[in-house]
Amino acid sequence: MGERIKKLKKIRIHREGTSELLYSAIIIIIISCGLWYLFQAFSPLAGHIVMPFVCGIFASVWLMMLNFYRCPIRYFNGDTERTVVAPADGKIVVIEEVDENDYFHDRRQMVSIFMSPLNVHANWFPVDGRVKFVKHFDGNYHKAWLPKASEENEHADIMIETPEGEDILVRQIAGAMARRIVTYAKADEDCYIDQHLGFIKLGSRVDVFLPLNSKVCVTMDQPTTGDQTVIAKLH
Repeated sequence: MGERIKKLKKIRIHREGTSELLYSAIIIIIISCGLWYLFQAFSPLAGHIVMPFVCGIFASVWLMMLNFYRCPIRYFNGDTERTVVAPADGKIVVIEEVDENDYFHDRRQMVSIFMSPLNVHANWFPVDGRVKFVKHFDGNYHKAWLPKASEENEHADIMIETPEGEDILVRQIAGAMARRIVTYAKADEDCYIDQHLGFIKLGSRVDVFLPLNSKVCVTMDQPTTGDQTVIAKLH
């Protein structure tokens, strides 16, 4: 029982969802009360049959929203030196060498994590370091797992310099369903593994661009846990 209580204390609701959950609950209550009043006025018997199903649907939708805005409290227990952890929950959809011509103008190893609507959507800093800049770009809303999504979709770029002097680019990407990228990272501020980098609503993707000599520690389709799964080691 004690362990169960400890686990429950590690789950909280992300601040991005508190107002939406509150307003949606109020709307659901108002609609449910209105429907109950109409059924009572015109067809009480039908109301007793239909309302449990209606309330069940509303409750299911609200619980899905609640699940979406989960924000577990996590701490990385390993050595953070030259360590790159997963910035998001999801699964690995891309591991490849790419030409990064916007900032590095050379080849990089790109590791991409796709987040489904059922995943936690908080994003964590993948490395310790200092934020060099944060840039937001408007764009399209292709399906997040498509290769062109990395460059053509709406996205936010966060460049982090590690204590060893390596530059790591993190890219938050909006997907076909996602319509809001929130980035907490600020230029010229120190950042650490365990800190939240941002939040993406309704499923999307996060790309991490690494030096070519990095040792990738994950495989394709491998599930990841944000702030816990080691995705690479820097040399």
